[in-house]
Amino acid sequence: MSNSSNPRGMRWISSTYSDGQGGNCVQWAPGHARTTGEFLVRDSKNPAGPHLTLTREGFAGLVEFAKHQD
Repeated sequence: MSNSSNPRGMRWISSTYSDGQGGNCVQWAPGHARTTGEFLVRDSKNPAGPHLTLTREGFAGLVEFAKHQD
């Protein structure tokens, strides 16, 4: 886990699984994933806080988990 808020000026986008009410919102940096293979994920409520660095498989697992949450 890293606590740099915006590594290398990354563009962060919100997950389509986020609730849209400012609550449960996860963001990721697709440009960084394309160029490095590292999938960065952070909490949109705390953009200056830590982020997770996931492998492609780890990110896919997170997406699958999110699909099954109500």
